[in-house]
This record gives sequence, structure tokens and C-alpha cells, in this order.
Amino acid sequence: MKAIVLREFGAPDVLKLEEIPTPAPGPGEILVKVHAVSVNVTLDIAVRKGIYARKPPFPHVLGCDPTGEVAALGAGVSRHKVGERVSVHAVTRSPRCTPGHEADDPNFGAIIGVNRWGGYAEYAVVPAENAFALPPALSFPEASVIMRHMPTARHQLHCRAGLKAGEWVLVMGAAGGLASCCIQVAKRMGATVIGAAGSDEHVATAIAFGADHGINYRTQDLAAEVMKLTGGEGVHVVTENVGDPDLWTGAVNSLRPLGRLVTAGAHAGGKVALDLRALYLKRLRLIGDPLCDFPDIEWALQEAHNGGVRPPIIARILPLSGAAEAHRLIEARAVSGKLLLDPTRA
Repeated sequence: MKAIVLREFGAPDVLKLEEIPTPAPGPGEILVKVHAVSVNVTLDIAVRKGIYARKPPFPHVLGCDPTGEVAALGAGVSRHKVGERVSVHAVTRSPRCTPGHEADDPNFGAIIGVNRWGGYAEYAVVPAENAFALPPALSFPEASVIMRHMPTARHQLHCRAGLKAGEWVLVMGAAGGLASCCIQVAKRMGATVIGAAGSDEHVATAIAFGADHGINYRTQDLAAEVMKLTGGEGVHVVTENVGDPDLWTGAVNSLRPLGRLVTAGAHAGGKVALDLRALYLKRLRLIGDPLCDFPDIEWALQEAHNGGVRPPIIARILPLSGAAEAHRLIEARAVSGKLLLDPTRA
């Protein structure tokens, strides 16, 4: 099979298209013929550079969310059949995991595309339990970006922040993949949503995804605008998946007493200042939550099938040979929306 093989850390040019043996599924595994896989800042670019917390053994194949058709079954697999359309969740369970509570797995297993071979290839072997049947209405590219972001958004707001109908939510970086999903999840849960982004175009995108109000935090005072919209009360919940030190304070100051801030990203740096007096005087909660439970995945796919949510914006789909180009475009911030690879177009 053809695959993008990583044999050393470095610039995008270390990603090489090679011909390697097609893997065979072992017990409890399936072989997926990959039709789409997304390119991500953390679970692709940071891994390629060698700056992610988990380091892959070489040679390695990136790609955390392959979507495609089941091509072969390993021994003992009964929940899937050859030809079935599936999307793959990246994080595998450890032996200590309680099913249905995968985000609380104390020592979660491998991450597909990080320390287990992923989907930058024509075929990928994955645990059968990590593959979820696709609704017929979802295309392979749509399913990849839904799988990457929508379950995490749902887990952040439903499970961690405990969002209630009638509450206010501030979504930072609101045109991004995870953030656009947070907007939709919050609206499905009955919240009033403020989408905050760094340009008027991105604010308009947030409104298009369902945000009730928009703020350009590069040209407006974020906390002041939030207070105007909420009658001086502030929001109940902030989803802060950016990690920009220049924006963090405004996001925290937008919370009302007993507010909750949930975070799963640090693309803009991640080192931020924290006023502990505001934390304890306002009795705030800061919650780290990068994962999801398998029921969140089932919810996301069902909602997408029913039309209750839609995928983040897909900017371009490149052939497998375009992996290095995709990494360069994302690092240069030359695209707005998700980039995907289609390994059937090697």
C-alpha cells in the first residue's frame, strides 16, 4: 500500500510517500480502506515536529481520524462487516477503562496516529471497538471532521461544564473546528451563545454556525462586550480552546461568579497568566478536557444524521501525496477551515 511515512522529526519535507506492506488485522482489530483523514495542528503537526507529549516509534504513519470502508476483519470481530462504512476514534481504551467513561481512563491506551499507526495511508488497522458505523447521509470527509471535534465539544459542555438550558456560553476561536462544534452543541442544549473570533469574517462564520452574538476580540474589549450582552452578569461557561496569552484574561474575566471555563487546546502558545484572586473570589472552575466518551461519539453521529449538527468547514481535500503541502498550509495559516487527505487519490 501507499503511505506517508515519518522516519524522523522535522519540517514538512520529512513526510515521504512510500510503498510499504499492507498490514493485517489481528484479534479484535479491523482493516480500514481509508477514504479521508484530517490534518490537525496537535495530533499531526506537533507529532511530526517531535514536540508532542507522546513520541511515536519510527517508522510512523500519522493520521488520527481515518474514515473509510472495512476491508478485513481480525479474529473475534463480530460488530462490523466487510464493506461497512466507518469512522475511527483516535484514543484506544486501556485495560483499566470503564466502558462509557473513556475520558476518565486513568492511563488511556495508544493514540491512533500518535503512538500507533494511523490513517495517512491507503489502509489502517484499528481496534474494532474504535470504529463506529456511519450514517448514510455523512460523506467520508464530513465523518472525519465530525469524529475529530464534535464528540469532544459535547463532552466539554455536557459532561464537564454541566451546561444547562438557559445559560450563557462564550466560545473562543469560534470559527475553528472544535469551536464551531461547541457552538452547535451549546445551542442544542438550549444555551445562548456568544461566538468570539479574531476577524469580522470569522465572527460571521460563528453566527452562521448558530451563535446568537459575535465579538471580534482583536478590535473589541472582550470582557466589556460580554458584560454588555449579559446585562453585566457575565457568562456561565467559556470554552477556551485557543491558549492565547493575550486573550486568556478577557475570557476568564467574562465569567460570572461560579462560572466554568473548559479547555482542550493551546495552539496559540498555552502559557497564560492567571489571577488567583479572581479564581477564588468568584469561585470559578477551570477544567481541562481533551477527550470524550464513546457515548459522545454515538450522540454526535446520530445528531449529524438527524441534521441537528453539521461538520466544521472543510477548506480543501488533497491527495495522499499532498500531506507535506497540507502541513505547510496549516503552519502558514494559509487556509480557513479543515484540510483533509484522501488516500484513494494517492
